[in-house]
Amino acid sequence: YFDMQAGALQPYREYPAKATGNNHFDAHPSISDWYETVKLNYGVNYTDGGEHCFSPIPDTWEKMLNILFFWASKGVDGFRCDMAEMVPVEFWEWCIPQVKSKFPKLIFIAEIYNPSQYPNYLFRGKFDYLYDKVGLYETLRNIICGYETASAITRCWQNLGGIEKNMLNFLENHDEQRIASDFFAGDARKAISALIVSACMNTNPVMIYFGQELGESGMDQEGFSGRDGRTSIFDYWCVNSICQWRNENKFDGEKLTEGIRRLRDTYQKILILCNEEPAIVQGSFYDLMYVNQDNWTFNKHKQYAFLRKYKNEVLLILANFDDLSVEVGIHIPAHAFEFLGLPQLESCTATDLLTGKEEQIILSPHKLVHTLIGAWNGKILKISYSHFLH
Repeated sequence: YFDMQAGALQPYREYPAKATGNNHFDAHPSISDWYETVKLNYGVNYTDGGEHCFSPIPDTWEKMLNILFFWASKGVDGFRCDMAEMVPVEFWEWCIPQVKSKFPKLIFIAEIYNPSQYPNYLFRGKFDYLYDKVGLYETLRNIICGYETASAITRCWQNLGGIEKNMLNFLENHDEQRIASDFFAGDARKAISALIVSACMNTNPVMIYFGQELGESGMDQEGFSGRDGRTSIFDYWCVNSICQWRNENKFDGEKLTEGIRRLRDTYQKILILCNEEPAIVQGSFYDLMYVNQDNWTFNKHKQYAFLRKYKNEVLLILANFDDLSVEVGIHIPAHAFEFLGLPQLESCTATDLLTGKEEQIILSPHKLVHTLIGAWNGKILKISYSHFLH
């Protein structure tokens, strides 16, 4: 109990009240307001219609610039800026170029959930990458949960209008529910097909949240956070999957189950491919969904297919969002052969980069590519055709 009167004639009234980080300006924030954060003065007059007061440069700008310089001088290689759109873009426009002039390899990642502001924070604010939450993350989550068709993935990259390479893809972060939680998929293995899409469809980065590759479920009953399918960011807590992986600092995975080891191995393979396979690192992208909409050997609601190509190598990448293993037939149109400069081959060897297994396929606009895809899995079929060109 806190005595709000303490002998005074009237109870204490906090006015003006401390502003919460999410712009709550009275002394009665709700449990969901950010009352544990402080609202810094970036020169925006929130009490008078959001007037910008940027001349002279606000003192907060100078202080924040010095803080960034301090950490950059310690060797930090990037900054992830929480809710960056709640800070005026003029600050980032002023600040980021100054930091990068001394530390040119630094990266700045913005958490922005308003697509209409993407260009503003990329091109004016000078951020390197933006969170792709309201586009690809929410679409992949809805597909996994059965609320949306796999064809919707096409809409995600089309809506970005050419800034795909500047989007940070992810399937988990500190704000979102764990894939393996009862509130999401209930099974960490159901992330694999989405991971293949998220990690391999463009040259942009993909983020893995800690414990994601270990199938962390986030189903503990933490203190303030409670059992909500998230790993608490409010409570001091022990994350069991991380403890098992660490195994008393041996980091040998000895305490992990066989299933979790396989899951981690799959994550490892996909992430290595993202960094080493030229067609994924820097290759062209071609979406195959538009030409397979009426293909009865391909379920547009449960499978997604695209090509990545670099020099004389092409990858046919497939993701299956179904509980069943399926044999699919994929049509590659004549336009893809023209656009990517692909040869037509009546028979060629394709190697699945996820398993190392080889299979014979036909590479032609007149015949389908037939292959089997496991449940909640995918394939990355690599065809090298340089020897066919001589």
